[in-house]
Amino acid sequence: MNDSIRASIGKVVCVGRNYAEHARELGNEVPKSPILFMKPASSVVSVRNDIVRPNPAVYGDTHYEAELCIQLAADLSAATPEQAQQAIGGVTVGLDLTLRDLQSKLKEKGHPWERAKCFDGACVLADWLEPQAFGDFSQVSYQLVINDELRQDGDSALMLFSVYDLLAEISHAFSLQAGDVIMTGTPSGVGILHENDVLKLTLGAHEWQVKVR
Repeated sequence: MNDSIRASIGKVVCVGRNYAEHARELGNEVPKSPILFMKPASSVVSVRNDIVRPNPAVYGDTHYEAELCIQLAADLSAATPEQAQQAIGGVTVGLDLTLRDLQSKLKEKGHPWERAKCFDGACVLADWLEPQAFGDFSQVSYQLVINDELRQDGDSALMLFSVYDLLAEISHAFSLQAGDVIMTGTPSGVGILHENDVLKLTLGAHEWQVKVR
């Protein structure tokens, strides 16, 4: 996938509760089909910049959720898993940031989550890597370390819905376009970001570091 496509993000599709242990740690049911929500392109920032939290005094805690992320190089609509495989153009690791206190209040009222999930900087993405390096995505490991302590240890083998099946399923719900990003869900271990935390994200042999302010 060329750099111009990589830089052009139309939407970010997020998958909730794709790891059973994460669903349980938040007291949620383990889903029988993918739970989907979106972030706008305006929420995306690079891991090469500091993470800027919304004012905690106003918005409460910001939680981190490390995720394996896929970017498409081709459009997908009502696709098969085999077609989804061919459409993948880039792979990286990212952070789905959540204003958890606000999200809880919105959920209690039955309101949508956008205010807690779509703020500027709510989607932190590392550099895109070529998908061929990750085989069939059946066993891709990634980690989040904060202040030298392992917080999240993810592996696509533990996903409830595999990468190809997930992309195909989403494309049956609504069309995906070249440049769209899919955040495939977070493993257990989510928690609060604090000022001056130093985060290290790893994906295979690749590593990125970012500071929180």
